[in-house]
Amino acid sequence: MILKSNEKTDINMSELTVEIDAASFEKAVEAAYQQEKKNISLPGFRKGKVPRKMCERTFGENVFYEQAINMVLNTEMYDVIVESGLDLVDTPKVELISCDKENGAVLKLTCVTKPVISIADYKGIAAPKSVREVTDEDVDGQIKTMQQRNARIVSVDDRAAEMGDEVKLNFEGFFGEDAFEGGKGEDFQLKLGSGQFIPGFEEQVAGHNIGEDFDVVVTFPENYQMTDYAGKEATFKCRINAITCEELPELDDEFVKDTSDFDTVDELKADIRKKLEETAENQAKAAFENAVIDALIAKVQDPIPHCMFEHRADSLMNNFAAQLKQNGLDMDTYLQYTGMDADSLKATYLERAENEVKLRLALEKVAELENIAVTDEELDAELTKIAEDNKLTLDDVKARIPMDDFKIDMLVTKAMDLVKETAVVDNSASEETAAE
Repeated sequence: MILKSNEKTDINMSELTVEIDAASFEKAVEAAYQQEKKNISLPGFRKGKVPRKMCERTFGENVFYEQAINMVLNTEMYDVIVESGLDLVDTPKVELISCDKENGAVLKLTCVTKPVISIADYKGIAAPKSVREVTDEDVDGQIKTMQQRNARIVSVDDRAAEMGDEVKLNFEGFFGEDAFEGGKGEDFQLKLGSGQFIPGFEEQVAGHNIGEDFDVVVTFPENYQMTDYAGKEATFKCRINAITCEELPELDDEFVKDTSDFDTVDELKADIRKKLEETAENQAKAAFENAVIDALIAKVQDPIPHCMFEHRADSLMNNFAAQLKQNGLDMDTYLQYTGMDADSLKATYLERAENEVKLRLALEKVAELENIAVTDEELDAELTKIAEDNKLTLDDVKARIPMDDFKIDMLVTKAMDLVKETAVVDNSASEETAAE
C-alpha cells in the first residue's frame, strides 16, 4: 500500500489517498481466493476444488476484491498512517475510488485527527477554599455515637413510652367501622421516631403506657402507594405490650479507657477534634482542587472531535460492566432492572467523558509547554511498585503494559501536580456573595 497524498480537509480532519499496486492487488486477490475456496462449490466440481477463474467467471471478476482489499488494509493501513504523521483518534472511514486488475486499487481514507489544544494561564488558577469550623457540638456528636455503640437495652415499666424508645405494639386499622387489609399487627417492633409508620402515628403512640388501650388517628398521604388508601383518615386501635430504651454509659474517664486508646475525657475530645479538623481540611482541599480542575477544563475552547467523547463514554461503560460482573451481575440484567437501554446509559456518561477528555488534552499540553519529562529511573520506580503490588517481576510488568501510554500517564500526573501546586486561594467572590 502506497501513500499518494495527504490533505487536510477541515479542523481535525484529513484525507489520505492510498494505492494498492496491480501486483500487490493480484497477490491479495489470490490470498482471498485461497482463504475462501474451501467454502465454494459449483456443479461439476468438488467443494473446495473450484478453480479461481471459474469462480470469477460465475460470480463476477470482482468476487474476491472486497476481501482482498480488507486483507491489505488489516496488514498495511497502520504503516501508512504512521508514514502520514497523523495522530488519529478514530478508525479511518475507507472509500474505494477505483479498482481493477490492471491498475490495482485506489482508496480514500477519511481520518479524524487529534486536536491541537491552545491553553494559557494554567498557572496560578484562583479558586475558593473554605474550611468548615469544627464546633463543640460536632465533638459531642462523635462522643454520643460512641456512647450509643456501647449502650445497653433496658426494659421500661415505670413510665409512658417516649420518642426514641422501642415498643412492642398491637394495632389494627379501621376506616370507619371496617378493618382494612394490611392494617393489623401483633408485637410489632417499632422504634418511635424512626418514620416507619404513617406521619403522625409514632408521635401519638408516645405518651402511652404498657397495657393501655388507645386510638391513633392519622390520614394516609395523598401519594400513598396503595391508591385506595390515599388521603383517607384511619383509626388504629393500639396497645403497647413492652417498652425498651437505650441506656447510654456515663461519659467519664472509665468509659474512655474502656472504649478508646485514651485515659481521660479531655484527651478523647482533643483527639476527636483533631481528626474532625483534619477531615475538614482534606474536604476543603479536595473541593479546592476540583474547582481548579473545573477552571482548567473551562480553558479548553478548541474544537474536539465528538468521537473522542464517545470512545471515553464507551470505556467508562466497559469499566462499569466489569464492576457489575465482579458483583455477579451482567449489563443486560442491569439494564432490565433500571428500564434503560445501552444508548440511554451511555448518554449519562457523556458529560463526564467530555470533561475527562478535555482535562487530559489540557494536561498533555501543559506537559508539552512546561517541557515536563519522565526519566527512566522514575518510570522504573512506578513500574516496580506495580510489580510488587501484583507479585510480578519488573520485566513481566513491562511486557504487559503499553509503555508509551504509561509514560504519557505519568507526564499528565506531573502536569496535574504543577497546576494544583501553583493554584491560589481566592475567596473574594464567596465573601462578596456573603456580604450581599
